[in-house]
Amino acid sequence: MIISCIGHAEFLLEMENGMRLVTDPYDASCGYPVTEIRADAALVSHGHHDHNAVENVQGLARVIDTAGEHTLAPDVKVTAVPCFHDEAQGSKRGSNLMFLVEAEGLRVAHLGDLGHLPTPEQAAALAPVDVLMIPVGGFYTIDAQTAKETAQLLQAQVILPMHYRTEANADWPIAPVEDFIKLYDGAERLDLLRVCKGDLDCQPAVAVLEPQSMK
Repeated sequence: MIISCIGHAEFLLEMENGMRLVTDPYDASCGYPVTEIRADAALVSHGHHDHNAVENVQGLARVIDTAGEHTLAPDVKVTAVPCFHDEAQGSKRGSNLMFLVEAEGLRVAHLGDLGHLPTPEQAAALAPVDVLMIPVGGFYTIDAQTAKETAQLLQAQVILPMHYRTEANADWPIAPVEDFIKLYDGAERLDLLRVCKGDLDCQPAVAVLEPQSMK
């Protein structure tokens, strides 16, 4: 599987069977350049403009934005686990979905705009996680320290931080990725992550993927 970051919380997952999944596509108001992405399915964690711009994705056959189990192919399953966008049971920002993609022997999770430490029940629905895409910027989502606690709770082997401040969204009240990666030794910056079940032990614990839309 090849995982690349388009920007913000939007990632592209490319699979050996040719399937392409995109997560939380953003619109122009997000600050990142909108680039043409082609995907078979989109995973949408919630209805905010910086996460649900499916109109910007070409070739979409399916949008997954409801809780439960979804089969995309005989060898690709997605489980969407409901949670909240804030620490107050959704009273501030509403609900959110966390996604677990099971494909190629891997368990890959994208937590959308998670706003709280997952409950034991939510964690059990996701863990263990091989590759974890997790918000780290705080204010709208969990912050760096809670993100680390969440990653530990989910037994994540490879962590891909997202939803942090960059030059594209410099006026947003969220923290830069440095606040998160300083909590770990040996974080790496990569153009993309190429991963399979057999090489997880060779991957970095934290990989900051360079936003493709900024190149």
